[in-house]
Amino acid sequence: MKAPPEEEARQVRLREMRRTDMPRILALERELFPEDAWTPEMFAAEFAQPASRRLYLVAEEGTTLIGYAGMLFTGGPQADVVTLAVEPSRWSRGTGTALLTALVDEAARRGCTEVLLEVREDNPRARRLYLRQGFAEIGIRRGYYQPSGVDAVVMRKALA
Repeated sequence: MKAPPEEEARQVRLREMRRTDMPRILALERELFPEDAWTPEMFAAEFAQPASRRLYLVAEEGTTLIGYAGMLFTGGPQADVVTLAVEPSRWSRGTGTALLTALVDEAARRGCTEVLLEVREDNPRARRLYLRQGFAEIGIRRGYYQPSGVDAVVMRKALA
């Protein structure tokens, strides 16, 4: 018998992303975002930022990397979720929620008062996740995702 989603999510371990995770992360990027996947150079640029400005996490089940997420800290009251991805076989099992919650909790711990993100307008699954987690849709960035030209929905969550 299959474990309930909340139990499955508990079996997932979050940890900080390492450079050795890049082959699996890049493979997931290409699978999930074929038109606008991050490149190795984009990830390298993120890793070059000081730890005080960024946080990248991975989700593992056993030794298998099943998801990842990243956040940029602006140095002010705002933090930005810059990426979040979960292996399709793990969708709707709490992995994305666990990653997002960890990022938002860290933003609050660092004194941020709001978290922003952009999500593809044509990604209803991700939009529902963010709405369930207290984000509100506050705007549209036309043609944001390149080279596809898909619009981004800007979302915001106020932190207590």
